[in-house]
Amino acid sequence: MPDIAPEQKLTRAKLNIALAIMLVAIIGVAMSMTLPLLSLRMDQAGWSGAMIGFNTSFMALATLSLAPFIPALAKQFGIRALLVTALLTGATATLGFGWAQSIWVWFGLRFMLGCSLTILFILSEFWINAAAPDDRRGLIMGIYGTVLSVGFASGPLVLQHTGTVGEAPLVLAAGIFALALLPVWLAGQQSPQMDGHAGLGFVSLLRSAPVAALAALLFGAVETGAFSVLPVYGLRIGLDDQASAMQITAVALGNLFFQIPFGLLADRVDKRRLLLLIASLAGLIMLVIPFLPPHSWLYLASLCLWGGVAASLYSVGLALLGAQFHGAALVAANALFVMLYATGQMFGPPLLGLAMDMVNPHGYIWASASLFGLYVGVTLIFGRNRQV
Repeated sequence: MPDIAPEQKLTRAKLNIALAIMLVAIIGVAMSMTLPLLSLRMDQAGWSGAMIGFNTSFMALATLSLAPFIPALAKQFGIRALLVTALLTGATATLGFGWAQSIWVWFGLRFMLGCSLTILFILSEFWINAAAPDDRRGLIMGIYGTVLSVGFASGPLVLQHTGTVGEAPLVLAAGIFALALLPVWLAGQQSPQMDGHAGLGFVSLLRSAPVAALAALLFGAVETGAFSVLPVYGLRIGLDDQASAMQITAVALGNLFFQIPFGLLADRVDKRRLLLLIASLAGLIMLVIPFLPPHSWLYLASLCLWGGVAASLYSVGLALLGAQFHGAALVAANALFVMLYATGQMFGPPLLGLAMDMVNPHGYIWASASLFGLYVGVTLIFGRNRQV
């Protein structure tokens, strides 16, 4: 069998990356439609905020429960088959929310949806990382982060047109999950294959890649904390409801605009040192924010800059994993990455909210800055002799 020409290999790699990013973009739209819609439906049905949060937490529980088994499942059944199964599961669970009358059934459906999204993100990120050339991995992961942000921003806009009542929004969200089958089908046999064995368990992976892995834990905590606690912080420093919501817009815009520049930088400098620089810069920005006039453009610009810098922890962390791990080991590393992100999502909001209550209102800011400082300190100590 003749060798494939380098030009053909490059073309196939570009196609693989484009299809994987298309898959993620579609998932982002479906996810950002479904999650707020479910919360609104529960609120309209009279459920308490605590019950809404508890129900939502089952998605993180699904991630922590399933992620350790994904490398073995992908090895046994193949990545393409697992992606198809996850997409069909996501579509089925989304439709199920429309007919299920019992809240306990909703807990099961949330778990199903969480399993679907866990598989999709772990394997799509592996797909992108595996197809990316070493000298462009940072840029490609930056593009991935940007496109995913666009997908996340699109879902709520779709809801504005469909409304939140009736069957239409859930049917449409399920249809979008099904639409994501298209890039998987187009990839055909070009979808990534797992080579070798993971070799290392999650504890060993964490020890061998502390800087990259803990970046996911940190980002999960501060990102979810920002979207859940920052609006309340805005109210406590004197902003009205609309101005407080603008804080989230500023953070999201930073996430959108800064991923590619940081990705380009990651291809030119040591990624490990870049992650430490990102965390240090994000922590310093947080320390400055309380001293800025809350109604000023400088305040919003600082939040925008912070959002972009902090979000780069995730994309540069993924690029760093892709630089060291390959094949089955990369799937396992991606699974650990997503697990740590989910762990951060679980402990971040209550920790940061408690800090704001204890030191009102700026405890949220000091606690966030402290998390960035803790990350830098821990990774400097335990990652001194590690590549990542």
